Amino acid sequence: MPPGISRRQMLKAAAAGFGYLAWAGLAAEAAQAVGKNPLAARPGHHPARAKRIIFLFMHGGPSQVDTFDYKPKLAEYDGKELPFPPAEGTTVTRTVMPSLWKFRKHGESGAWVSELFPETAKFVDDLCFLKGMHTEGQSHGQAVLQLHTGAQALTRPSMGAWVVYGLGTENQELPGFVTICPTRGHGGAQNYGNAFLPAIYQGTAIGYAGTPASNARIQNLANASWTLEQQRQQLDLLQTLNRGHLERVGTDDRIEGVIESFELAFRMQASVPKLTDLSNETQETLRLYGIGEKPTDDFGRQCLMARRFAEAGVRFIQVSHSFKWDQHGNIRQHEKNALEVDKPIAGLLADLKRRDLLKDTLVWWGGEFGRTPVVQGKDGRDHNPQGFTMWLAGGGVKSGFSYGSTDEFGYYAVHEKIHMYDLHATILHLLGLDHEKLTYRFAGRDFRLTDVHGRVVKDIFA
Repeated sequence: MPPGISRRQMLKAAAAGFGYLAWAGLAAEAAQAVGKNPLAARPGHHPARAKRIIFLFMHGGPSQVDTFDYKPKLAEYDGKELPFPPAEGTTVTRTVMPSLWKFRKHGESGAWVSELFPETAKFVDDLCFLKGMHTEGQSHGQAVLQLHTGAQALTRPSMGAWVVYGLGTENQELPGFVTICPTRGHGGAQNYGNAFLPAIYQGTAIGYAGTPASNARIQNLANASWTLEQQRQQLDLLQTLNRGHLERVGTDDRIEGVIESFELAFRMQASVPKLTDLSNETQETLRLYGIGEKPTDDFGRQCLMARRFAEAGVRFIQVSHSFKWDQHGNIRQHEKNALEVDKPIAGLLADLKRRDLLKDTLVWWGGEFGRTPVVQGKDGRDHNPQGFTMWLAGGGVKSGFSYGSTDEFGYYAVHEKIHMYDLHATILHLLGLDHEKLTYRFAGRDFRLTDVHGRVVKDIFA
């Protein structure tokens, strides 16, 4: 310490220097982070059974008792009162309504499937039925957010964002997470958003609900006015400014996200159009998915794109049959809905199998909840988060297997129950991620997809 200067004076004069040292450290970390690729493929916490996932989202809530959860007791009680009170918050009616469709056993596993899904029924020996599903949220908005983000109302990262944050992706020319024709309602972009995770992990939307899949595109991807060389020069200048800004402010995931998203968008100009263009597929493949046929063309295109993205190395692919399964007054509409998706789903399973992709691709089918076994309106069914069915295929799960059950009326999950948190934990485990270790520090605490809940259902693993 120089003579004549007190300790207090010395600290006062040097205070700004301490701040500079801290800033310099943060700037060094930020500069180092810019040099890394946040989408680079990374190993998980343990050996993975699945490399990627395709989620077939049946938005609106398919009726389990009319599709995959056969309940002969409903026919016995047709028109009679349910022998126990309906769940709080649902329709006040207690009048039982049987399924309007016949069920029969299929495959060596003898799984019961209704006549709504004759094509999917051919693959029951590849499916793992989860018949004891239950969740929270009586309304669509709550349940859809719970399904996609693990939270009913709060803004949280979507499951796809968590997966790519944990594992990166296998193809650096493509996003790690794509969602094909996603819904605009019941959470909208939150269902594929990044929330507080770095922006690079948000899902990339290809079209939106209501847009024909034949016209589904990533917005603002192509530039008809400039050549790729001109765009590269423009982007280099812009990125120099962005990186300079980042160095000045220190760590800022928003700026880092912009830098990475601009680079990825540039690379995607060459790769994405090839994957969404189905003209190079054989006529046999197009027929397999029902493309060119009026009821199945739209969803068939989505499913075929999903296979192409999976084959190209995208980590998480979602396909949405958007808000068509909400039949409060006319459950017969399920027949039209199933006709649109049944053949494409079967085509996807067949195509993945013959390409040897099903073994390490996890296919997940389901809606945000099920429907009640009692009637609503003339012949409809109300929402039922208390008990419903989902199924998985490939990716390390047992095939030709059924786990869990609802009561004899198909109302409540009663045996080997799986909450949505449990399903999230289980899917992450199949992908090689420990749901308790996959965390991100935000606002002073470590967050995770399953919050403080979730158990891995190892009984369904092959």
